[in-house]
Amino acid sequence: MSPSIELCGYKVGPGQKLFVIAGPDSIESEDMALRHAKLLKEMTSRLGVPYAFKCSYDKANRTSGKSFRGPGLKEGLRILDRVKREVGVPILTDVHETSHVGPAAEVVDIIQIPAFLCRQTDLVEAVARTGKGVNLKKGQFVAPKDIVHSARKAVESGNPNVLVTERGATFGYNNLVVDMRGFAQMREAGLVVCFDATHSVQLPSSGDGQTGGERKFVSLLARSAAAAGIDALFTEVHEDPDRALCDGPCSLNPQMFEDVLRQVLAIRRALGHEPA
Repeated sequence: MSPSIELCGYKVGPGQKLFVIAGPDSIESEDMALRHAKLLKEMTSRLGVPYAFKCSYDKANRTSGKSFRGPGLKEGLRILDRVKREVGVPILTDVHETSHVGPAAEVVDIIQIPAFLCRQTDLVEAVARTGKGVNLKKGQFVAPKDIVHSARKAVESGNPNVLVTERGATFGYNNLVVDMRGFAQMREAGLVVCFDATHSVQLPSSGDGQTGGERKFVSLLARSAAAAGIDALFTEVHEDPDRALCDGPCSLNPQMFEDVLRQVLAIRRALGHEPA
């Protein structure tokens, strides 16, 4: 596999600028999505890093069937299309079934395969065949050295532009840990690697039908990952995380996110990983 890939017209990999993926977990409203995309585009432009806006139209894997899922496929993609056109920013969203792949590919620039579905061959191959960038979330149950097999499914379907995202490994019940050795192991396998700094602090299903999180550790883990060696950073950002309809305990507000991003960039520059 290639030591670098192309996402949204940017080279991503060792020796390239950090690629940033950020936005709210889910589309809560059209205005909310537009507001966040504009704010995050301005911030990342000011810091000089390539950026894609992320947001989900349907969270099909919530702990409880009563939890907020989003506006759904048709309305959600309409909103993301408007964000893309009006804000002028590339879009990433996730798909949970093969029937959603075609409609999503008509709008978005990067299609994400959720961690729970990273071994679903039909889904991985369908996403790869669109020719869009692929963000393959590493399952919480998958060893770093083993995710290469899922990535190869996409590459062998004709798509070399596969980003693999670490988002923590299951550590007993209701907890995740991040093994920093995994970044080196995945890179040694020829993968281009992203770190999801916010989902990695989840406490899965630890509440009453809800997933909790430890936001206070996001910065620590992001700095550690930057030192270990990553090519991209994935972060969920919400203007008021404590009122977010999904994954609020893990999300950062915009100022927190900017602080974390500045710290990550400073570490990369100190190590010679971030080009001028």
